[in-house]
Order: sequence, then C-alpha cells, then structure tokens
Amino acid sequence: MKNAEIARIFFEIADMLEIKGVEFKPRAYRKAAQNIEALPEDIADCWRQGRLREIPGVGEHIAAKIAEYLQTGKVSTYTKLKKELPVDFEGLGRVQGLGPKTIKLLYQRLKIRRLKELEAAARKGKLASVIGSKREANILASIGFSQQSSGRFLLGQMLPLAEGIRDLLAALPGVKRVEIGGSLRRMNETIGDIDLLAVAEQPAVVMERFTHLPGVKQVLARGETKSSVRLDEGVQVDLRIVPAASWGAALQYFTGNKTHNVHVRKMAIAKGYKLSEYGLFKGGRRIAGKSEEEVYRRLGLPYIKPELREDTGEIDAALQGKLPRLVRHEDVHADLQMHTTYSDGGNSVAEMAAAAKKLGHRFIAITDHGGRLRIAGAMGEKEVVQQRREIGKIEGIRVFQGIEANVMKDGKLDVPPNILQQVDIVLAAVHSAFALPEAEMSKRLLAALDNRHVHILAHPTGRIIGRRPAYSFDFEKICGKAKEQGIALEINCHPERMDCNGPLVRKAVSLGVKLSIGTDSHAAEQLWFYRLGVALARRGWAEKGDVINTYNVRQIEQWLER
Repeated sequence: MKNAEIARIFFEIADMLEIKGVEFKPRAYRKAAQNIEALPEDIADCWRQGRLREIPGVGEHIAAKIAEYLQTGKVSTYTKLKKELPVDFEGLGRVQGLGPKTIKLLYQRLKIRRLKELEAAARKGKLASVIGSKREANILASIGFSQQSSGRFLLGQMLPLAEGIRDLLAALPGVKRVEIGGSLRRMNETIGDIDLLAVAEQPAVVMERFTHLPGVKQVLARGETKSSVRLDEGVQVDLRIVPAASWGAALQYFTGNKTHNVHVRKMAIAKGYKLSEYGLFKGGRRIAGKSEEEVYRRLGLPYIKPELREDTGEIDAALQGKLPRLVRHEDVHADLQMHTTYSDGGNSVAEMAAAAKKLGHRFIAITDHGGRLRIAGAMGEKEVVQQRREIGKIEGIRVFQGIEANVMKDGKLDVPPNILQQVDIVLAAVHSAFALPEAEMSKRLLAALDNRHVHILAHPTGRIIGRRPAYSFDFEKICGKAKEQGIALEINCHPERMDCNGPLVRKAVSLGVKLSIGTDSHAAEQLWFYRLGVALARRGWAEKGDVINTYNVRQIEQWLER
C-alpha cells in the first residue's frame, strides 16, 4: 500500500507550508495525512473506485495530488517545495523538540538538513548559539533515544499491511492455510519484520505471486519453500511454506520469542522428545505437529495464547493451571478517548458516533481537549455546552461527553471545576514538563488523581514510540492512588503511544486497578485502533473484568456515577 508514503509526503508539505507562513493549508494537509495513514485499506483501491473524496480531509485539490502520485510516483507541489527547502523533515521531525520553525532556523543559520548533521552540530555545541544550551542538551538526548528505536515499525502501521498480504495469498488456488507469525502475532508495539507461514499445494505458484506483490521494492531471496522481499515501506517480509503435518509446530516455533521457545524445547528434551519447526519427535517418529494445541498438549501444557509467549511466567502459570482468561476482542464494545472538530479532530461528533456504531460499539466517550491547551484547539465553556446539545441528538449508540484536561505542573487541572462538573467523564493527562524528576512527577500525578472529577488517567507514561521516552514516576504509587480513588488507567492504543504497554498493564492488573481502552482517535478511520488496545490488555494478562470497556451501558453509567 502507498498509504504511508503519501501520508509522509503530505506531512512534509504541511511542515514546509507552515515554514513559509502559509495559513490554513498546513492543517488541511496534516488532517488528510492523518486519515490516510490510518486508512485500513489500500488508498489505490479508493482512487480506482472513485472514493478518494470519502476520506475525511481529502478535498478536490488533495485528491488530485493523491491521483498524481499514484499515476506518476511524484507530487509536483512537494518536489517544488523540496527544492526551496531541501531538508529531511521526516528524519529531523522524529527528534522531540524540533518543530518546523526550529528546523527552518537551524537550516538557515547552520545549514542543517539531516539527522547526522544535527547530531554532529549538537555534539560540537553549535546549536547553543541558535536555540540555547538547554534545548541543545535535550535534543542530543532525544537523538540518542530515537536512534535506539531505529529499524522498528509501529504495530498499527504494519498490522493492516500484513493482513492484506495474508488475505491476498489465502485467496490463491491451492493455498490451504496462511497465518502471520513472529512479533506481529504476539502483537508487540513495534516489529522488526513480518513473518508469514503457509500450507500450499503448489509452492512455486505462491512464491511467484508473493515476490510480485504490489509494493515489493526488492526481492531479497527466492526459494521453493522460503522467500524474502522488502516493501516500499522499508519492512522485510518473509514467507515460509511448510507441510501440513508441520503446520502447528512451525507456527509455534515462529510465534514465541527466543526465550519462550528455548524454555519449551528444554521441556521437550526433559521428556525425551525433540521439538523443532518440523514437529515434536520421539526418536525418528513425529508425535505432534499438525496444530499448536497438539504440540503444547503433548508437552503437558494447555494452549498458550500468542500474546503471552514471551517467557514472563506464562509456562509456570500454564503448569499450575493459572493462565489468565484473557479479555477477547468480542468482549470490548466501547472506546473511551476520541477527538472531534471541537478540538483537534478531523470529524464531527455525528461522524465519530456513526463510525463507532458501525464497529459494533455500545458506547463511546467524546473527549475533546479543554482548558488552555490551545495547540490542540481546546474547548471553552461555550463549546462544551454546544457539544453537549449535539451529543444529545445522537441515536443508536450511547455517547458520553468527556473532556481531556491537561495536568499542570502543580497537579491541578487547567479546566475550571464548573466545566468539569458539566461533562460525564474526565480524562486527566500530562502534555508538558515531561522532564520533571521522578519524585516531582509522582507528586504531580498523585495530586491530579485526588481531583474528585477525574475518572481516567490518560496515556499514563507520556511516551511517544521512537520520539519521546516515558517520563519518570512511581508507577506503583500511582496505581495505589488510582485504586483508592476508583480511577482507571488508560491503555492508549494510538499506534504512536501504545501506553500503557504490556508489562505496565500486568502490574496494574496485579494491583487491582481498572483499565480503560481509548484509541485517542482524531479521525473516524482511526477507531479500529481499539484492536491494538485489546492486544495490549492481553499482553498484560488482563481479563474481561479488568477492562471497563467490556461493561454494558448501565454498568458504565454506574461506574461513572460512583
């Protein structure tokens, strides 16, 4: 799919137009880019079917640029702007603290165009004269963090891509089974590559189709049973074709992480067996391999769900009959964070509600920003009253009016109490001063949780994957306060956040804290992110009762009215 590339180009166009001082257009390009990036289908299909204008934020002019790219591989507006400002906005934009205006300033004063040039200048102390020594130090630290995350791809971007390839291969004649494996099947927040396994009658036909898929940039290897390609997005995809008799063993082998698999193989050896991707063998005889369940059963284990296979205690829990009954996708029928045009979202209240209803949700919370967070177009009291009237007209799905309130440095919310008491649900969230020492940040969060209006602590660690690390705070203390006050911790499943992650979810569950899944959607097309939230809950050993999104409408009303 070309979605990611087109979105990247539009994000860069927005940055360059903002630098040039053009009004309105940057926001339009960013809105379109966000929706294209989150589109769960190939944008080329939308173009061929004449549906580009159905994508929120894509008007006549932007649709023409999408068509231009799909036909020629270029966008003339982008090419022209790049000649005027030859800067790697994508690479520099990953560095926390570098906005378009700062990038322009560094280019004009120091001719910095790329990340390597930025790092070299920062190490020599050259940035200080332009942006100050404190910002220089912060940028240098941010560069180091972003480099640690390089080479990884976001789950939310790769999952639709992998599922699209899987479905294309599954439709080929003679293909009996196709499944995604590896870290993607475990639903890691980021992945290194995509693994696919298949059972097929004519492997050569499947490999021919696989190596000629749309978007294949390079064929890295091609064989009868294994081929590897690199896609335009930069990710490597490996396809292995295995015999039906080895299907379960291969899927087990190519799903668990290294330490999980070593642990399972040691169990096999202790029983006098040998386990490999070809099956479970006793001597030269294969005694299991057709299914994963069969392999685990012969080893004396119940089936272990893919999300748990990371050797963090799941094998011992399985042996003791204490594996959690993980929350399922069908248990979750709500989304408790999303944004509309009342703040920084791209769709109306009615459009978000209609999209959520289509997903089968029973209730949602519209949680636009409030207070003084002007960068997000935060609402004032007038907008809150107007939005409440609009929400009251929605039918067929319960819509709660919420607000995302910024937690200030002293722990107070920047939304007045008279507004907080008007809405159904309040999310407290940190949006600034991320570098506070652990004790100060903990005190700040504890103060916020003592606010009687707060229901949910949103994106609790503040991280943005690959760009900003989690801020330091005492997670156990925060969980203790949340439980005491009956406040839920959010699993923010926007692909760039995925916050809380699996280990923190597991810690919260062990401490008896309720969890809330919020997509943090800024467009209707992003509501499918709730699947990622369920994955994070499952990776954290959460059961149905741990997640308030599994409640029915009356139960959530009672929880909110506590």
